[in-house]
Amino acid sequence: MSDFPAYLRALIGVAGPQPIARVMAEALGHPEHGYYMNRDPFGAAGDFITAPEISQMFGELIGLWCVATYEQIGAQPQIHLIEFGPGRGTLMADALRATKQFSKFRAALDLHLVETSPTLREAQRTTLGDQQITWHDRLDDVPNGPALLIANEFFDALPIEQLIATETGWRERCVALCADGASFRFVEASATPPVLPAWLPAADQVPTGTIAEYSPAREAAAAMIGARLARFGGAALLIDYGHAKSAPGDTLQAVRAHRTVPVLETLGEADLTAHVDFAGLARAAQTHGATSWGPITQGRLLTTLGIEARAARLSAQATPDQASAIDAALHRLTASHAMGTLFKALALTPANAPAPAGFESVGTTDTPMKAELVHG
Repeated sequence: MSDFPAYLRALIGVAGPQPIARVMAEALGHPEHGYYMNRDPFGAAGDFITAPEISQMFGELIGLWCVATYEQIGAQPQIHLIEFGPGRGTLMADALRATKQFSKFRAALDLHLVETSPTLREAQRTTLGDQQITWHDRLDDVPNGPALLIANEFFDALPIEQLIATETGWRERCVALCADGASFRFVEASATPPVLPAWLPAADQVPTGTIAEYSPAREAAAAMIGARLARFGGAALLIDYGHAKSAPGDTLQAVRAHRTVPVLETLGEADLTAHVDFAGLARAAQTHGATSWGPITQGRLLTTLGIEARAARLSAQATPDQASAIDAALHRLTASHAMGTLFKALALTPANAPAPAGFESVGTTDTPMKAELVHG
């Protein structure tokens, strides 16, 4: 069992109820007790499966997206390829394998992985073998220069703040100790936060008890990416589950052994995630000089990039059982009732850059998006 609950009890005992953002950040990333710091949670034997673990096709298409974008921005002699939260390194391994024939692109690559978990760094080192890789804790440690940035299921694990609508205004939602001094409960702060998201409706315009989420951490990461692209050039592809418009809704969840579990009963032992507000990411990147494209659904992106043709080629060389697995993976990645619609893709480029591959018919999202109520 994780010692995180004991750590959190001590923290609350000294400092009082803690904002959800801090609880989430510490539960996932505490150097000693954090969920991601001492385990490999991916795959059937872990807690969840991401798209690269479902099928090689996902990473292969991301690799080809990188080649197309590299050529689109001028095929420079050196370009950083940066992945955020690379998991086991599966996506990157598939992407690099798919790009072997593009010698100019491969010669230009300078590979960087942004990863804080020692355990996952070891897994990435094993998966990627002899690849020359530089690991970083933060994006701003990566050297300056044009870059292709990939983030698949990275933003959902960055901490969120939660607000709750009361009869006297919005209040911050926090985590406190129960009367038994051992378990945890949600509470609301006594005062309205000094700064609220601009898109947030007034508390008296929504039902009392409505939850709203926003994430300064996610927006700061998107702003940093946008500023980097505006200054040095390149493009970013952000894929995650979430909603296209900023909106109230409670989406915080804990996942363990491929099932949702009570958030406050499994701290340190389960993955904590919340849906990504793609409009918030787009606004943050735009504010710092980037142009955003989309979001579009993952199903649409993968279909546009040619996943059906790739599946057909793989199936033609497969056994019947393998072909059935390929078809199942295609369905899971693209179908509207599977990952195809809930998961979305947002591309970021410098201002006045052409649309990246897969986003040609989408247009930019340089205007604010109206908030619509969403539910977890």
